Amino acid sequence: MDRLIYTSMTGAGAAANRQAILSSNLANASTNGFRAQLETYRAVPLNGSGSSTRVFAQETTVGFLDTPGVAQQTGRTLDAMTTGNSWFAVQGLDGNEAYTRAGSFQVAADGTLQTNSGLSVLSSGGSPITVPPGAAVSLSNDGSISAKVGNQPLSVLGKLKQVTPTSDDPLKRGDDGLFRSTSGDPLNNDDAARLHVGVLEGSNVNAIETMVGMIQTARQFEAQTKLMTTAEANDRSAAQLLGVQ
Repeated sequence: MDRLIYTSMTGAGAAANRQAILSSNLANASTNGFRAQLETYRAVPLNGSGSSTRVFAQETTVGFLDTPGVAQQTGRTLDAMTTGNSWFAVQGLDGNEAYTRAGSFQVAADGTLQTNSGLSVLSSGGSPITVPPGAAVSLSNDGSISAKVGNQPLSVLGKLKQVTPTSDDPLKRGDDGLFRSTSGDPLNNDDAARLHVGVLEGSNVNAIETMVGMIQTARQFEAQTKLMTTAEANDRSAAQLLGVQ
């Protein structure tokens, strides 16, 4: 009897977790540079004497859909979309280097070049970029950052750090929505990386597929809860029969 309970209980838990992931993906369908989160489950037998017939549904790896989002023309000089499998380097709230595909930048009050979420953008040397007061900032296709103050000549402030992960050290998603190398070490700057200026990358979430997945998951959760109800009814009937005997 408890085999059915284990199966249905863990199945319902897996369905609830998948529903949460799909809901997060759908909520970020319009977030620039967002990567849809993926999930995979497998059957795991419970170890222990007399428990080998009990099976859990357990999540294996948390990955993400690594396909580019749709390019959105903005014409803004501080909007950029990196090409290929390259990523922009930013400084996370924990102070460590992290990576994002969101390329909408702005100059903070203290002159630091930041993302729209307030994270410092890193240069090819791995340090934050500072813009002179009152300067007009522009980007080049190679990632160079230029500033012009009044009638003064155009000066190059540095170059955006763009990285290209490899199969030996792929990226993984953090709880803060940013990505980091699996090894935990900062990736090397990719001098060959290029970007499109005046363009933003949209989310790669397919809203229709996600909504269909949410409906399917809701039905799966309902089926698992019905199985638990059935197991409870069977257990109650068995207890009554034993009581009669």
